[in-house]
Amino acid sequence: MGLLDGLLGQLGSNVDIANLAEKIGLSPEQVESAVQALGIAHPQPGDTVQTAAASTGLPAEILQQIVGHIGGEGSLAQFASLLGDGQEGGGIVDKLGGLFGKS
Repeated sequence: MGLLDGLLGQLGSNVDIANLAEKIGLSPEQVESAVQALGIAHPQPGDTVQTAAASTGLPAEILQQIVGHIGGEGSLAQFASLLGDGQEGGGIVDKLGGLFGKS
């Protein structure tokens, strides 16, 4: 989780995965998965939260809470750009060889 915490720290929102998990009643692993799914879903067509909900199995209401805690849509857009915005070679997802489910 250190890598994800570091990326979220770059957004200036001081989000800590373990603390966020405790606030919304999920495991840190579930929150990490949700944040990754939100970042990957953001540049895709359609509703970001619904797309992430479909890929994680978490309720959209919980994912919306996570979006709020990480700083809203603006921070999510910045996080998505750090992940790569879906552009091959453009972000940390590609540099880490698909760590977040992309190849």
